[in-house]
Amino acid sequence: MLRIDRRSVQHFDWMLITLTVMLVVIGFINLLSSTHALGELSNEARRQLISLGLGTIVMIVTATIDYRHFERFALPVYGASLLLLGLTLVIAPMTRGSQSWILEGRLQPAELAKVGMILALSRYFARNPPGEIQALRDLIRPALIIGGPVGLILLQRDMGVALLTLLIGCTYLGFVHIPWRAWLAVAVLGVATLATAWFFMFQPYQRNRILDLIDPGRDPLASGYQVNQSIIAIGSGGLFGKGWMEGTQTQLRFLPTQHTDFAFSVLAEEWGFFGSVLVLGVYLSFLIWGLIVARSSKDGFGAMLAIGVVGIFFWPAVLNVGMVLGLAPVIGVPLPFIAYGGSALVASLIAVGLLLNVSIRRYVF
Repeated sequence: MLRIDRRSVQHFDWMLITLTVMLVVIGFINLLSSTHALGELSNEARRQLISLGLGTIVMIVTATIDYRHFERFALPVYGASLLLLGLTLVIAPMTRGSQSWILEGRLQPAELAKVGMILALSRYFARNPPGEIQALRDLIRPALIIGGPVGLILLQRDMGVALLTLLIGCTYLGFVHIPWRAWLAVAVLGVATLATAWFFMFQPYQRNRILDLIDPGRDPLASGYQVNQSIIAIGSGGLFGKGWMEGTQTQLRFLPTQHTDFAFSVLAEEWGFFGSVLVLGVYLSFLIWGLIVARSSKDGFGAMLAIGVVGIFFWPAVLNVGMVLGLAPVIGVPLPFIAYGGSALVASLIAVGLLLNVSIRRYVF
């Protein structure tokens, strides 16, 4: 299973690795500034380096094993991720209103559950091609696959990660051929579900974040403080930024959670509009390359797996950038590679390993 095919080495995807290394390096440089402590390497930076080392090892192993073996073990991996989420509900302490972290805050099982979910979804859609799906009833099984982790994450009271997981699972819907009238019914059901969640599930702080999106100035010193400080930081960066470790909002700690959810705000303040566009350009190139890998895959499972990986990176990027710009509610979704987070970094590198696996075997069979 671990045998390395010579042709796989010959067709190694240097473009994917280069883009990944660029994003990881940018993220670490940004982390050094956002956690700067009198010239010393911060604890967050040390932990991120450890996570990077672990994630790199797992990525290499994931890329080495022929991805067709993952199709055979997709359901056991998915089941194990659900068990881990269920275990989290039992042993995890309540932290900042949610029950999402185990091993003394070092592991967030929801990050790994996303990978398990796309493996299971890729297996299903490889055997039931999206282009051949013509009715909503054909989506019942994938809906159940998505509903498992989303439901358990909701029980952990982590609404933002639950929404993100739902969106990642829905990435495949762009490839199904279902009449618009059916989608209209789904939209009506979605609105009804949101209305029910607003009155019976959302906590007061969650409602405030949505109201702040509509009216950013309604509570600038409390619920709207994070977004307002983020907008100030981004605006103060101007065209070319204030320079690394020179951002006033960052270094004076006016920007809350600046190394996690609002890491992109730090980047925008220090490197300005052009630096931000450059980083987003690298990110966009990464996503487009993932779609190219999916299109050129030689089998359905490989194509579906690559699409799922693109979804893992696309949706948090959209939500996070929208969040720091005040265009989306603050739901605690960090930007992959750029924001601090050990579990997120390891899970992201596993996803890269899967994409690399599909890419280097495009020419093997």
